[in-house]
Amino acid sequence: MSTEKKLKCAVVGVGSLGQHHARIYSELEQTSLVGIMDADSARAKEIADKFNCKVFTSLEELGKEADAVSVVVPTDKHTMVALPLLEAGCHLLVEKPFCTSVEEAKVMIEKAKEKNLTIQVGHIEHFNPVMDFMEKNVQSPKFITADRLAPFNPRGTEVGVVLDLMIHDIGIVLKLAQSPVDKIESVGVRVITRTEDIANARISFKNGCVANLNVSRVSSKKLREIRIFQPGAYLSLDFMNQSGHLMHIKNAVEIERTEVPIDKQEPLRIELGSFADCVLQNLNPKVDAQLGSSALEVALEITRQIQSQF
Repeated sequence: MSTEKKLKCAVVGVGSLGQHHARIYSELEQTSLVGIMDADSARAKEIADKFNCKVFTSLEELGKEADAVSVVVPTDKHTMVALPLLEAGCHLLVEKPFCTSVEEAKVMIEKAKEKNLTIQVGHIEHFNPVMDFMEKNVQSPKFITADRLAPFNPRGTEVGVVLDLMIHDIGIVLKLAQSPVDKIESVGVRVITRTEDIANARISFKNGCVANLNVSRVSSKKLREIRIFQPGAYLSLDFMNQSGHLMHIKNAVEIERTEVPIDKQEPLRIELGSFADCVLQNLNPKVDAQLGSSALEVALEITRQIQSQF
């Protein structure tokens, strides 16, 4: 692909995650990294020097030079960064959670529609090869249980653990259940921060599927696993190690175990490559603003229930 046809990309926010957006845009065949922006000028210079790109000092300046932008700032700043970029005509990948309120999500969605621009929300697990296997093998799930545990990290604590971590699994179960939510029951506990650090949510869908989600950001270990039960089969999958197995019921009594054949890849690279392709080919993203908004709405209700218990 010639340089002229490459999508000109930029990143706003080059912290622990944003730096990898910059790295991948500089490496993908279909993109070029034109620059980055960060509130920390020393950090901005460090990353710009590393990937040989420009440091932008204003969103207006960045918007004039970039076709597509990753917004990787704290969640409470997503809207204030995204709206000027949409106004400037930039397609956006906004990291999860989409924003902090359904009202903010609506404003961004309307602005993108007005400008005929793409918004993809950064639910990275949807681009994990494990998700590809699930989408091909999950039919009519009846019970889903997911566990997502992580050691404490001050990054992301501007929101509670539901918006920080559980929202990954909310997006996944919404995609797998393919049904409107009927009922949500939640509990949560503050441990270190002023918001919930441990949470459990039971989501019942109108088609009878039930999802039980457990999440903690004060764990001694990392864990990202999901188990799905459906008529005739049980899937146990590990997002972190990109592995798992399928238990298939044969002849009503015989159980056949199959290891999942997953081609291990870097999910963020797949995600950003997919975003670039959607912009270049005018396709709808796998995780569009509507799915991002739906996951946010469920996460906010879980958060509301938990906070009412404090």
